[in-house]
Amino acid sequence: MGVSIPVRIRALPSVQDDWCAWLPKEKDQAFSTFVRQLESAYVMFSVALNDALELRQTGMVAKACQAVYVTPDLATRLSGNVAALLRALASHAKHYGTIPNAAPLSAVNFLGPKEQRTARMSDLLSRVLLTQRSQFLHKIGTLEEMVGELGKDFRCTVENLSSGGSSNPDADWKVVDAAHYDLNTCLREAIVLLKSFLVVLPDDQLVTFQRAVRSQVQATEGTHLQGGRLIRHRRMASVGGE
Repeated sequence: MGVSIPVRIRALPSVQDDWCAWLPKEKDQAFSTFVRQLESAYVMFSVALNDALELRQTGMVAKACQAVYVTPDLATRLSGNVAALLRALASHAKHYGTIPNAAPLSAVNFLGPKEQRTARMSDLLSRVLLTQRSQFLHKIGTLEEMVGELGKDFRCTVENLSSGGSSNPDADWKVVDAAHYDLNTCLREAIVLLKSFLVVLPDDQLVTFQRAVRSQVQATEGTHLQGGRLIRHRRMASVGGE
């Protein structure tokens, strides 16, 4: 009778393994630079919004509406930078075939009903998508669409609050708070994707990828600058007509 020999099966690397993985110096510097830029945009947005929320909680509603007025541009900058990174990841993956691990989105990590539905649908689709490439690109596309919608919804809601045109201020403040939370979730998901991507990115493609990110960010900032000027012009015209 033969002796059975245990077979050791090496587990495939996971997103968690990627997050804990060591990066070479050049990649680590690139990762730190990208994250620092994204975190800077988030902190400016978060601090400004928290100031407005604190004013409202202490009963200073008028001042809260004035304080929240500055946050849409900061939210747009954050969502734009996250979307720019995601576009660069997708473009490089499609062109060079560099495909990392990607975990499905989870609805429990989002507050907004629309974002929760999107995350549930993304999770469901990720289970039937057969290739790692399709799962990665699908998640990127979902996150990019999500941050774009969150930025637009946030701006629209804040403009209603700051102009005094909100029919339900309590509900709108909840929308603003949830959008803040969900933008932060999208940011964290993008950072995790970036780390997994850099783990498998060939060293000789790093500079090309860095250039792609910078190009996407510059294009996004240029578009937002023009859009911001148009929006401020319309606001001033409206105030002047009162």
